[in-house]
Amino acid sequence: MSDMILEVQGLTAGYGDVQVLWGVDLQVRQGEITCIVGSNGAGKSTLLRTLSGLVQARSGTVTFKGHDLTGATPADVLSAGIAHVPEGRRLFKGLSVRDNLLLGAYHRNAPRADIEHDLEQIYHFFPILKDRRNQDASTMSGGEQQMCAIGRGIMSRPSLLMIDELSLGLAPLAVESLCSALRSVNQTGLSILLIEQDVFTAFDLAAHAFVVESGKVSLSGTCEALASNPQVRQAYMGI
Repeated sequence: MSDMILEVQGLTAGYGDVQVLWGVDLQVRQGEITCIVGSNGAGKSTLLRTLSGLVQARSGTVTFKGHDLTGATPADVLSAGIAHVPEGRRLFKGLSVRDNLLLGAYHRNAPRADIEHDLEQIYHFFPILKDRRNQDASTMSGGEQQMCAIGRGIMSRPSLLMIDELSLGLAPLAVESLCSALRSVNQTGLSILLIEQDVFTAFDLAAHAFVVESGKVSLSGTCEALASNPQVRQAYMGI
């Protein structure tokens, strides 16, 4: 049995007449953190949007836990066990932190006690959210909002959590706190696929990485190996 929870082969996608992805191949191992790195406009966000059903794949296949999800709707993707934390957090202004988190479980037909248990688990991973639970989520700092967005994704009880631009616009201390929390989340067995422009942060957090350039995967491998690759070091690490 394959240890890959997600397998993407030959994926193409775009917007109207503009093609963005050109035959992307990508795999995520069960229980690991995998990262996607690359410059602005490389197609990273479009890739996650295609995997979550927000953008229609034009060709290729998406296989999740052995099931074909190619062309699935966002609702079907979520029901299958993939949660997408979008770039920019997209929290609901005017709703409390607690209510934003609970919205992550809207599709679950679960007893109230189970939902409350999961909510307490989110507070364990991100203690500041418990302190802020009655505060309008949109009034928190950027780092705290990102914690809330990630927590909302976890509340759906996914098998794979996809995070678009983990650290964008955040202070170094906030990024450090987020990375520490994600390591704890990953230790529960949750697989994570994240986009991260800061290659140092990405390689420190993840086990495997894919470098996306012009809508294609140009390099892939363990983060340790890619961190030693002269091409990656020069183009993305300034070394």
